[in-house]
Amino acid sequence: MNEILINLDDVNLVTLWGAQNENFEFIKRRFPKIRLVARGNELKVLGEEQEQKLFDEIFEKILEHIQKFQSLSSLELEDLLGVVPAHPKAEKPVADAGKEGAPATFKGEPIVYGPNGIIVRARTPNQRRMVDSIEKNDILFAIGPAGTGKTYTAVALAVRALRNKEIKRIILTRPAVEAGENLGFLPGDLKEKVDPYLRPLYDALDDMIPAEKLKGYLENRTIEVAPLAFMRGRTLDNCFVILDEAQNATELQLKMFLTRMGPSAKFIVTGDMTQVDLPKKIQSGLVTAVKLLDNIEGIEMIYLSGADVVRHKLVKRILEAYGDI
Repeated sequence: MNEILINLDDVNLVTLWGAQNENFEFIKRRFPKIRLVARGNELKVLGEEQEQKLFDEIFEKILEHIQKFQSLSSLELEDLLGVVPAHPKAEKPVADAGKEGAPATFKGEPIVYGPNGIIVRARTPNQRRMVDSIEKNDILFAIGPAGTGKTYTAVALAVRALRNKEIKRIILTRPAVEAGENLGFLPGDLKEKVDPYLRPLYDALDDMIPAEKLKGYLENRTIEVAPLAFMRGRTLDNCFVILDEAQNATELQLKMFLTRMGPSAKFIVTGDMTQVDLPKKIQSGLVTAVKLLDNIEGIEMIYLSGADVVRHKLVKRILEAYGDI
């Protein structure tokens, strides 16, 4: 068994290993054929020469990432380790996508590269289906619970289409419906009144487009973020349009939205039928649309589940605990 020693004097060890050593444990699991011993500012790597060489190449990329961006999130570490060949005992195959743990091992090709080292990619088989589907269909419904990456993946696909000059504009919209609480009168101009409802869309854009460039896109309306009501009467052409939180659109609103589609547009509709915030007597337009449009050529329905949750591991357990509530 060979031994190599890596000096870590110039590295922030909390950033590298994680506050609770979670990064260190994750790295160890991804290299089961070698033994890693971290003591102070030194890392000892014990194992066969070929395995040590592979580890050294990947570990160097991790150190370069930290030096450049001064951060190392769990998702960034997962991306950096994604090139490590799967060990038969270390990971489950993608075929086990319905089992707990499988989404974390699924590796789709990058969709877009964002600022600060962020790599946005499909992280579950169903997210990969979204990527493949939008290339073949002009309307895609992505339906599933919170945390499954529906909106995030959809925004990434829109940003990729804009960068590739496949479309000229991105339009992101959602119903301005309060989530179970009355927020009352909101001060400010029209933009300031509706922005709180659209914040999740801005958050996704922040991960994918540098701040100054995003500001320019919003100012010249290359990217438009607006409430669903603002879509009425328009023809949306040569653009990528995403309707988020579609379960809170009424039947008439969703029909209005879908009929705005121009000849050279792509539409993605995302929603969670278990989180409808409409008044009880009003039918969700998403429920109706799924029934009426399911078998139309050019429209695909993709249903995500708890197995696709890519937020904290507790989100999946919370969804299971709540069940159908």
